[in-house]
Amino acid sequence: MGDRARFNQSPPLADLDLFASDPPLAEAVKINGLGDEARLLAAFGRRWGAGEMAEQARLANENVPRLQAYDASGFRRDTVEFHPAYHHLMKESVGSSLHCSTWTTGGERADAPAEVARAARVYMVAQVENGHLSSIITTRAAVAVLAAGGPPSAAEMIRKIVNRHYDPDFRPWSEKFGITVGMAVTERQAGTDVRGAATVAEPTADGYLVTGHKWFMSAPMSDAFVVLAQAPAGPTAVLVPRFRPDGEVNALQLQRLKNKLGNRANASAEVEFRGAFGWRLGQEGAGVRTVMEMVQLTRFDCAVSSAGLMRAAFSRAVHHTRHRGVFGRHLSDQPMMRAVLADLALEAEAAVALAFRLARSFDRAAEEPGERMRARLLTPVAKYRITKATPAFVAEAMECLGGNGFIEDGVLPRLYREAPVNAIWEGSGNVVCLDVLRIVERDPEAVTAVVDDLLAEAGDLPGAHASAEAVRLALRSAEPGGGRAVVERLGSLAAAAALRAGASPAAEPFARSHLAGERGATLGTSRLSSAEMDRLLARAMPG
Repeated sequence: MGDRARFNQSPPLADLDLFASDPPLAEAVKINGLGDEARLLAAFGRRWGAGEMAEQARLANENVPRLQAYDASGFRRDTVEFHPAYHHLMKESVGSSLHCSTWTTGGERADAPAEVARAARVYMVAQVENGHLSSIITTRAAVAVLAAGGPPSAAEMIRKIVNRHYDPDFRPWSEKFGITVGMAVTERQAGTDVRGAATVAEPTADGYLVTGHKWFMSAPMSDAFVVLAQAPAGPTAVLVPRFRPDGEVNALQLQRLKNKLGNRANASAEVEFRGAFGWRLGQEGAGVRTVMEMVQLTRFDCAVSSAGLMRAAFSRAVHHTRHRGVFGRHLSDQPMMRAVLADLALEAEAAVALAFRLARSFDRAAEEPGERMRARLLTPVAKYRITKATPAFVAEAMECLGGNGFIEDGVLPRLYREAPVNAIWEGSGNVVCLDVLRIVERDPEAVTAVVDDLLAEAGDLPGAHASAEAVRLALRSAEPGGGRAVVERLGSLAAAAALRAGASPAAEPFARSHLAGERGATLGTSRLSSAEMDRLLARAMPG
């Protein structure tokens, strides 16, 4: 008998095939148009599930980025130093085109189902290390605004984004083979009220000079940043490169790196722009609309990566309870633990179904107005529903491991610290709910059509008709105070519809729990039969 068995400890969860061990994922990509790429996704899942990648994730989070504001002679340097593990993760993700696979070299949308294919990979990568995805996510989203109305060099910048070369060197973007793009929108005095930005963009003959302070800058070692600033015509999006066109370092100074709860492998900074050169993105005065084109994509990625965090926590809960003995049985066979694990499986599968059906809407949006509206409406809805559920989900999974789950030697504390970030980034809960209400106000008929489609897909699932009618009624009144309730219910209806469309055995129990109200306030309280628990747990993680 080995020491682990003798001391009743579960073996390490290492070298996990993140695709083959996840039937709900395999079914979600197939039902949403990606059946012919399973072999490639399986290879990707084995690569990212390898012990080597888990070790790189640990190192990147334990050795946090450091700001180097000055060089040895006292001159401004304004660089961020990362541990080699961070660069390893970035090289892997960029090498797999996570930052660009949904775009062509000309900045147009790649052929469907590019969004579904990328979402599957982002979902698996988030299970291993979520922090470095910030740079990947903002770079991917930046192509949308570069292609729609960027500087004269936009086409060349897009070509340098849309490749598989990760180049972390600090030099002008024009000299590099591959580049990344960050964002700097939020200010200390304005917060989410981005129209109140005090940063100023002064027009010049060949661009703008940006002056002001940003409270949060994402991915501060990027080659350029999308910045929101006040130009003469109003809030305007400006692309600020790290180096001026003449090759000199641009006038932006990193004040400090944020000391964050989680997301530690990734750097976030405060920055001062001191007459930094930049190019306009989109129309002057239309900066909020321009930035929202990026935010629509980054919010979608928040939902996908949070679903990945759920999966990572759930895998560890299942693995531990299947090996841990208690009162003469495996912990996973004890009735109340089975109820908890089955509820976790239900929530995780619903998140996957919702996120991947949304990915299909992005793939089809250009050709189908209904799918375009569905993507616009359900992106903030999915972000709200999935990201808000993640912290409680990870906490429950941690509790399945007991005290061991609370110890920093394992992965769950990192997942727990990471869990809130996607609910806050790119619009916290109230902000995304207000966005949904604004969509309703602008186009109520199109929103009603989406709700009708969801009900048709949900069919006769328990609570579907009542939920759809409640959503319609709430949307007609559109009272901000009830925004969270209607968005949550709409998210649950969309998840149930996606589960039923995929013929998932989770559809019926999920609808009973979340649409018909047959669940308490905590996980483990859904009224599931023993047969339903068996099916959910067998699907969740075979073997």
